[in-house]
Amino acid sequence: MAHDDRREGGTAQTSADRESDAEHGFTGLGDLDAVLARRAALADGHAPDADTEILTPERPDRTEVVEDVESGAAAGEAEPVEDADDVAPADAADPAEGAEYVKHAEGVAPADVVEPADRTGDVEPAEGAEYVEHAEDSDTALLSPERPVSDTDTETIDAAAPAGPAVAAPHSPRGGEALVHPRDPAHTYEAADRYRPEVEETRMPPSPLDRFDAEEPRRGRGWLVAGVVVLVLALAYGAAAWFLGDRVPNGTVVAGVPVGGMTQAAATDRLESELGPLTTGAIPVSVGEGLSSIDPAGVSLTLDVDSTLDPVTGFSLDPRVLWGRLFGMGDVVPATTVDEPALDAALQSVATELEVAPVEGFIAYDGATPEITEPVAGTAVDVEAARAVVTDGWLTAERPIELPTRELEPAVDAAAVENARTELAEPLVSGPVVVTVGEELAELTPEQLAAAASFTASGDRLELQLDGPTLADTVTEVNPDIVAGGEDAQIVLRDGRPTIIPSTSGRGFDAEALAAAVLEAGTSTERTAEVDLVEAEPEFTTADAEALGIKELVVEFSTPMPPDPVRTSNLVEGSRKVTGVIVEPGEEFSLLEQIAPITEANGYVASGVVEDGFATTALGGGLSQLSTNMFNIGFLAGMDDVRHTPHTRWFDRYPAGREATVWESSTDMVWRNSTDHGVMVEAWVADGRLHSRLWGTKFWDVETSTSEKYDIVEPTTVYNPAEDCKPETGGQVGFTVSVDRQRYRDGALFDDESWTWTYRPWNHVVCGDPPEEGSEEPSSSPTPAG
Repeated sequence: MAHDDRREGGTAQTSADRESDAEHGFTGLGDLDAVLARRAALADGHAPDADTEILTPERPDRTEVVEDVESGAAAGEAEPVEDADDVAPADAADPAEGAEYVKHAEGVAPADVVEPADRTGDVEPAEGAEYVEHAEDSDTALLSPERPVSDTDTETIDAAAPAGPAVAAPHSPRGGEALVHPRDPAHTYEAADRYRPEVEETRMPPSPLDRFDAEEPRRGRGWLVAGVVVLVLALAYGAAAWFLGDRVPNGTVVAGVPVGGMTQAAATDRLESELGPLTTGAIPVSVGEGLSSIDPAGVSLTLDVDSTLDPVTGFSLDPRVLWGRLFGMGDVVPATTVDEPALDAALQSVATELEVAPVEGFIAYDGATPEITEPVAGTAVDVEAARAVVTDGWLTAERPIELPTRELEPAVDAAAVENARTELAEPLVSGPVVVTVGEELAELTPEQLAAAASFTASGDRLELQLDGPTLADTVTEVNPDIVAGGEDAQIVLRDGRPTIIPSTSGRGFDAEALAAAVLEAGTSTERTAEVDLVEAEPEFTTADAEALGIKELVVEFSTPMPPDPVRTSNLVEGSRKVTGVIVEPGEEFSLLEQIAPITEANGYVASGVVEDGFATTALGGGLSQLSTNMFNIGFLAGMDDVRHTPHTRWFDRYPAGREATVWESSTDMVWRNSTDHGVMVEAWVADGRLHSRLWGTKFWDVETSTSEKYDIVEPTTVYNPAEDCKPETGGQVGFTVSVDRQRYRDGALFDDESWTWTYRPWNHVVCGDPPEEGSEEPSSSPTPAG
C-alpha cells in the first residue's frame, strides 16, 4: 500500500484512505492534531473534559472481554497476546477485522493508560488493549488504550462489520452527530465531531513497565506550593513591619499635633512642647452660659505620651498599624491617666456651681390679682457622663468643654399651678370676708386678704397660707373695739436707775385660729369667719424685760462743752433721742439711726462745723461731741467697734485718738453689743458737760492706753477765698497718736486691739485769695465742728 509523504506524530495515512475520508467528510491532519494533543494531556496526568469521548481501537487478533458490573460475566474469550515484533506496521488506514471500538461514558477515566515515550515512532498498542473513545468536546476524539470496564460505562462497537462509508445516524443519544462505521454502514456510533478510522497508529515495543498501572497525579504538590507562597508572604510582611517600625506612621495626628514620619523621641518632644500648656492650665467647662473650670493637677489628669505613641511605633504585626504606616494613620486618641474619685469630686463641685435650678410653679398676688409663675425645667450636670467627656476630650474638644446635663423637673408642674389658681387663689379675692367676734365684726377687703396671703410648695402642689398676726392687726385696725389688748413691759430710768414696768394681759385673737377661719371662709361661698377672743400676752412681757439683765451701771463717760448755747441745744436734742435705747445681745447701735434726720423739723439748729478744713456753720453743729461720748461708752464697755471716724483736727476737749465725728449720710458711729445681756443708753447735758452712761450687766474687763503724741507737724498759713470764710488764728500742732485696748473675760485676755490716727495742725487761716506763692490747698473732706 502506498504511503503519503506527510507523517504526524508517528501516524501515516494512505491515499486510498484519504480519498475515503474526503468522501465521508474527514479532513485528516487537523483532527489528528487534536487527537495527539489529547493524548499528550492524558500523559501529563490531566483528565479529559466532560464533553470528550475517546475511541480506542481493539486489536483484530483478540476478542474483547467486557465485564458486566453487576453480573461479572465475560462478553467473550480473550485471545493470546501476540509478540510486539509480529505486529504489522501501523500504515493501514483501516482497523483490522474483528477490532472493536469501546466508548467510555462521560467523566470516566481509564483504569490504566500506558502512553508511548516517543510520539514520533511507530507505536502499536499492547496485546489485549482496547481503544476507547473519550468524549471531550465537540471537536475532539481521543484514542487511548483502555482496560476493560463495566457494562454501565462502556458501549462496544463491533468493527468486524463490512466496511463502508460513514453515514449519519437518525439519532444520537448525546445530542451530537451519529456516525456509521465506514466498513459496516449498518453499524452506527457517536462522536463529538467525526470518526477517523484511517488514522495509522505507530506501535512501539512493549515496555517492562507495562505491567504496572499508571501513576496517579500527586495531589499534595499543590499544598506544598501554597505553603511556600504563604511563607514568602509572611516573611515579606514581617520585613515590612520591621522596616517601618522605627518611625511614627505618616499622617499621624495626636490632639491636633502632627507627628507623622518622626521618631518616637522626636514625637514625644513635640507633644510635650505643644500640648504642655493644655495639660497644665485649667480646663474650662460650661453648661449653657455658665462657666467654670477644673484643675488637671488637682485630679491627676495627665497625658501619657509613651502609651499614646507605643501602639503606632516599634515592631508590630498588627495589620491596621502596618496599613497606617504605609498609607497614613490619621488621628490617634491620646492616652490619659486620671484619678477618677478626685475627678468626680471636682465635677460634683462644678455641677453645684453650674446647676440651673428649676423654676417652680408659683402664685403671688399683685394687689388683689393672682400672678402666675409658669414652671420651667432646670439643668444639672450628669457627673458620670461628664467624667468620660472630660477624660476623652480635655485635649481635643473645643473649649470651654460643654458638659452633658440632665433635666431637673420642677416639683410643682403646670397642672398643680392651674389647680391652685382655680381652687384657692381666685376664690380668696373674689370678694370681702367678714370676721365676727360676738356682736363686733370687721370686713376685710380682697386687697387686705391678699396682703396676708402667700403660697408655699408642699410636695407637688401649692398650698395657700394666711399670716395670722397680719390678719389680727388688720382686723384690729378695721375695728379697734373688737379686741382688748394688753400692755408691753417697759424698762425706764427712774430715780437714776433702770426700772421695769410690768406688762399686762388683754383679750385678743388666737392668730392661728383666725388664719384658719378666714382661709376657710375665703375659699367658700359663705365668706364669713366667726372667731372667739382669747387671753392675749403682750409682745414684750415682764419676763422678757427681766431676762435682758439691764440692772447695773456698766460704764460712764463725759466731755466738757464750750459756752455755745446754740450748739448746746443740738446736744440736748440728740441726748434726748438716744436715752432709753435698748441694744439686745448681738444688735448694733447706730447713732444716725437714733438722731436722724438732722433737720430743723427734727429739733436741730445751725451751729459751727469744720468743712473742707475751714470753720463754717451747719445744722446739727456740735453733734460730733455726742458721737464721741457714744463711741467711748461702747469702747470702754468692751463693745465691738464697727465703724468710727476721728476728726481731722484734734479738739482738746476729747481724748486724743478716742473720739468720733458724725455727718449725716456719710459718716456714722456704730458699735455692736458683744455681751450676753441687753444694754440701755443714757445721755444728758448738765454742768457744762455732756454726760453718757451704759446700763446692763458687766461682762468685760477692759484696759486702755494712749501713746504719747509723735510725728509733730507745725501749723502754717492758709488762705480761704469762700464768701462765708471765718479767719482763724491757728496755733495747735498736728500729730499722730495710737490707742490700745485689751478685753478680758474671767481674768483671761480675749483680744488686744490698736488704733492709730493722725491729726492735721490748726493752721492760720486768712480769708481771700492766696498770694502767688506759698499758698496751701485746703482740706477736701468736710469735718463738722467738734
